[in-house]
Amino acid sequence: MAERLISLDEFWTLRKTIPMIDARSESEFAQSKIPGAINLPILNDEERIVVGTLYKHDGAEKATMKGFELVGPRFHEIQNAALKLFSEKKIILYCWRGGMRSQILTWLLSMVGFEVYRLIGGYKAYRTFTFAEVRKERNLIVLGGKTGVGKTVLLKSLRGKGEQVLDLEGLANHKGSSFGAIGMPPQPSAEQFENLMAEQLLASDPAVPLWVENESRNIGRITLPDLFFEQMGKSLLIDIQKPDAERITHINEEYGKLPIEELISAVNRIKKHLGGLRTQAAVEAIIADEPESWISNLLIYYDKTYEFDLARHEKGKKVVADLGEKTLDEQLELLLNIKDQYDN
Repeated sequence: MAERLISLDEFWTLRKTIPMIDARSESEFAQSKIPGAINLPILNDEERIVVGTLYKHDGAEKATMKGFELVGPRFHEIQNAALKLFSEKKIILYCWRGGMRSQILTWLLSMVGFEVYRLIGGYKAYRTFTFAEVRKERNLIVLGGKTGVGKTVLLKSLRGKGEQVLDLEGLANHKGSSFGAIGMPPQPSAEQFENLMAEQLLASDPAVPLWVENESRNIGRITLPDLFFEQMGKSLLIDIQKPDAERITHINEEYGKLPIEELISAVNRIKKHLGGLRTQAAVEAIIADEPESWISNLLIYYDKTYEFDLARHEKGKKVVADLGEKTLDEQLELLLNIKDQYDN
């Protein structure tokens, strides 16, 4: 059998050049996976339930026999699919714990000439690692500021300057507010979010500051890991300030062209915080295409929310940065100067 068992340490290097197969069922794969893996299930969801139930009631031998009975007629389909997907016939393979499913798929693929690297411990070993990775101590710089100061733009520009950046909202597919899901792909599961987060953290240098945007504990339906969230509250926070006119312009550029129905729905989701009159005024302004009016109404609420979030930050760890009426390059220069002073 052309198989080699690999540890998680070996996996990080091999994955750079060798594609991955996830042998778990389609629902397991949809819930969470190793980023970049392709799903080639040995047992589909229904078959996995049948085999799992039999294992609990009658033991491993009968469950194994049933598994072969169910998947046997599809052996050639699985081989053909793998041959079409991986012409070089070299793959990394994992299932939940590196057990029977990946062993069977290894056997099947080796029969048609594949060189297989099977991950010891399977996805469970990877997930144990990512769970711990997102809960380590980090050297963070938190980019704060009221809604509309352009934090996300600045983070992306800092990355372009070679700075280490962790884009939490990008990983969560959500911009953090009631409007945050509009125009965005579906959010990952909480588990997959942590996998994606760990992958980026693993690629960063722990000795170099890592820029993150100031966030509430929840980004849409994603909850930040407790220890990471606590570290954000204890790290240096750069509180960006800009005139309201600039903020309104930025928000309008980002959200003003979105479908009216979705904007109105987002406003109605925070009706209990805005109050009936302000909600009605904002909706009417959206319909009338008066962005300055509806955005100004919403900022009354979001500014109060930001002040509340700011209060939880550790005292003595905040620096105010007035970036109003500055070019992007000037803003970045000021932020990098603050970082250098902080490092020294």
